[in-house]
Amino acid sequence: MNPLYTAKATSTGKGRLGHVASSDGVLEHDLSIPKEMGGPGGDGTNPEQLFAAGYAACFHSALQAVAGRDKVRTRDSSVTAEVGIGKEGEGFGLTVELVVSLPGVEEDVATKLVEAAHQMCPYSNATRGNIHVGLRVVA
Repeated sequence: MNPLYTAKATSTGKGRLGHVASSDGVLEHDLSIPKEMGGPGGDGTNPEQLFAAGYAACFHSALQAVAGRDKVRTRDSSVTAEVGIGKEGEGFGLTVELVVSLPGVEEDVATKLVEAAHQMCPYSNATRGNIHVGLRVVA
């Protein structure tokens, strides 16, 4: 593959208690470990939130591209990515649930669009076979 764009971000400090920044300065966040993971919580974001935001936006773009291709009008659509982390063997693993809202689109059509977007989305392609990704269509 010949990349069209390469994002660059650097982590500094103490990993999950450190800081992340993109090379262009657009993204810059302190990190904190959620209380649910034994951390102090706090105002910082975490890798799972960043992954969820990226996956939701990428999948939403793929969904809109598929809907446009199939001439299905989507208004007020949204994608929520729920990223979970937990123990898996000796390490940790991730799970993702993509919750897709397509108001005004019939359920069978919406399901077909979501399945097609799942084949197109780069995040879906990267995670396929590596982590469980669930797809849920809601009204």
